[in-house]
Amino acid sequence: MVAYVNVEDSVIARLKIQGARFEILVDCDKALLLKQGNDIDISEVLASEVIFVDSKKGEKASENELKKIFGTDDCTAIAQEIIKKGEIQLTAEHRKSMLEQKRKKIITAIQQNGVDPKTHIPHPMTRIENAFEHANIKIDEFKDVKLQVQEIVKQLLPILPIKFETKEIQLTIGAEFAPKSHNAIASFGRKLREEWQNDGSLVVVLEIPGGLEQELYEKVNAVCHGNVAAKVLAIR
Repeated sequence: MVAYVNVEDSVIARLKIQGARFEILVDCDKALLLKQGNDIDISEVLASEVIFVDSKKGEKASENELKKIFGTDDCTAIAQEIIKKGEIQLTAEHRKSMLEQKRKKIITAIQQNGVDPKTHIPHPMTRIENAFEHANIKIDEFKDVKLQVQEIVKQLLPILPIKFETKEIQLTIGAEFAPKSHNAIASFGRKLREEWQNDGSLVVVLEIPGGLEQELYEKVNAVCHGNVAAKVLAIR
């Protein structure tokens, strides 16, 4: 196997298993892609075909130890397991980028699902961002967004009243634009009911995250040029 990665540009991927530690040298970007489930040739990820117990000291793992822990001494198979199950050392630039991406996803999730419990209207993005700063929210670049959202909302509550809601909304779309409306509303939530009327108009009932109500109206109005009537049937 040809190693495509320059050792000087590589980072450490490390797995601790059964009381032992194993390390390999990898390209940070491609290792992260592989860890996320992308189809990446392992030869484009590794800087060498060596499995270390301590890469900084140059201490290699023995074949016997590899076979005992992994059931094989094949570098390719072991390297993939280390990347997928272990941790990848991030450069400061990568860590900053991942934190910012995860932060945006978390704020978007809160904005789309959460509303002001008094008005049932979603908070503007800037208000949530300001609350993040005020509450000194810490983001984990590796932890699942959904798990972090629940924890972060609890931290925000003393600063920003917020409640996660779902809304049941009925849309009545005029006959001229009804056939074109499906794509506009399909991505917003779960369709509970769809009824075509005798005059060609369409009545659809959707269940959507509470924070998406205004966005739904804007998108449907853009497609239907205002020829739509909306009604909130229930808030849960």
